[in-house]
Amino acid sequence: MDDKEALRVGAAVRRRRRSLGLTLAAVAARSGLSVPFLSQIENERARPSTRSLERVADALETTPARLHAAADSARTVDVVRAADAGPGVRRVVRGGHQLNAKEFTGEQDTGREYQHRNDEIMYIADGAAEVEAEGRAYRLERGDTLYLSGGVRHRWRATEPGTRILVVSVAEHIDATVDPRR
Repeated sequence: MDDKEALRVGAAVRRRRRSLGLTLAAVAARSGLSVPFLSQIENERARPSTRSLERVADALETTPARLHAAADSARTVDVVRAADAGPGVRRVVRGGHQLNAKEFTGEQDTGREYQHRNDEIMYIADGAAEVEAEGRAYRLERGDTLYLSGGVRHRWRATEPGTRILVVSVAEHIDATVDPRR
C-alpha cells in the first residue's frame, strides 16, 4: 500500500463514524487516540499507522480492511457508455457502491410491487410512466421526477413506446435510515 492509498481512508473513517452517530470525542475515548489526530486522519492530513488504524476500526465496530474497501469505492471513477446499452434494463453504476442506478428502456411492466430499504428517485428521460405509491397513482412525463422515501411500497410501468426511465437509489447495503431515538 502506498502513502496515497493510506491517506484515502480518512473519508471512510468519517462516513463510518457519522453513520454510527459518534462524535470525534467518542471515537477518541473508544480508541485511545486524540481528537486532533482523528480529525487529521478524517481530513486526510495524517497517515495512521497500522496499529492506529486497527484502534480506529475497533472503535468504529469494523475492520481496517472494510475501511480500506470503503475508501477505495469512494474514489472510483467509472464511465458506462451509452453504446453498451441494449433494450430493457442496464446498470448505469457498476459495482458495489453507495448508489444503485438503472436505466429502463422500452415498455416495462413487471406488475411487481417494490419496497426498498432506502430512498430512491425516478426520472423520466423520455416517454411516460404511471406509478402507484402509497395508494395514489402518479402520471409522469418526460422531465418529471418522483421521489420515494425508503419503505414506500410502489409499482410502475412505462406507458409509451421508447420510454426511458432512470431509477437511482441508495444501495441496499447502506443503512441510510434515520433512527428517531438518536
